[in-house]
Amino acid sequence: MSYEPTQIFFIVLSGIILMLLMSGFIIVMVLLHRQQQLRNHQKMDSLRAEYEKTMLKVEKEIQDQTLSFIGQELHDNLGQILSLTKLTLNSPDEESFSEGKRLINHAIKEVRSLSKRLNLDWVKEVKLQDFISNELQKIEASGFCKTQFETNVEALTLDQDKKLVLIRIIQECLNNIIKHAEPSVIYISLMEKNDALSVTVKDNGKGFDAEDKSKGMGLHNLKSRIETIGGTLNLSSIIGIGTEIKLLLPFE
Repeated sequence: MSYEPTQIFFIVLSGIILMLLMSGFIIVMVLLHRQQQLRNHQKMDSLRAEYEKTMLKVEKEIQDQTLSFIGQELHDNLGQILSLTKLTLNSPDEESFSEGKRLINHAIKEVRSLSKRLNLDWVKEVKLQDFISNELQKIEASGFCKTQFETNVEALTLDQDKKLVLIRIIQECLNNIIKHAEPSVIYISLMEKNDALSVTVKDNGKGFDAEDKSKGMGLHNLKSRIETIGGTLNLSSIIGIGTEIKLLLPFE
């Protein structure tokens, strides 16, 4: 079977056109793939920058709150110990001298304890359940309200960044309750559930309208922070009943 020159020309031309179309398709796909890679890199860079910004802000806030706590402890606790020491040492008897020595040692221990809180090394050492328990004990000891703490966590391993963010969120929740809620009870639970860590902060205070945009900025900041470390935050509040905030952080 022989082909006419015209037929051969059209076959060759069709082959060339087909090759050009395939080459063009491949080039377009490569360009699209590179553009997608570039967008992914830009997104990753943006997420990384947002993460670092969030961590710096959290660290600064915790340091500020730590300095405030240290100032209060120096005034209330250590000041009282030193005043008592001075009064005790004014008595010349041996028993007063021994008591003064004990008080001085106690003051030194308190100063060392406070100095450790000037940096964030304490975050590495503290267990999240112990931190929550201590915060609630301080609130109850102040006479503000009753507190309850429930946990099934025994051994919990968290990255320092994640622990830092959780600590700051819990602090902020407690601060908001103290400032605005007027509750009789604050309840916190720390639970391991289905390969995730669940934290619930609840009060039976005044409650508020969760749809009120004027009160939404603080909530947005809390949500943004928990999302930075891969978690979620849900809030529910009923006026006259109270507020409940649930944090969920999946384990990696």
